[in-house]
Amino acid sequence: MQKKNFNRKNLANEIYKKIGFSKNFSHNFIDIFLENIITELLRNNKIKITSFGTFTILNKKQRLGRNPKTKEQAVISSRKVLKFTASSLFKKKLND
Repeated sequence: MQKKNFNRKNLANEIYKKIGFSKNFSHNFIDIFLENIITELLRNNKIKITSFGTFTILNKKQRLGRNPKTKEQAVISSRKVLKFTASSLFKKKLND
């Protein structure tokens, strides 16, 4: 049995069903919400959502890596990565 992903469209439909906003408004709400999260992450490098978790952007430095198959060394360029840390309440709900 293949699991389905919960995506942006599913989230908008849940808002439509539970709150009663129109489908169009629900889709726009999700788009604006996610765009604001991305913008704030790029500006501040950290977003904390109470009872959910914290998103942070980490800067990874350039380093030397190795292909495990061929054992060939290659330079891994510096980059930014997104890190999510779940809140203690989220972790508790997850493990109950």
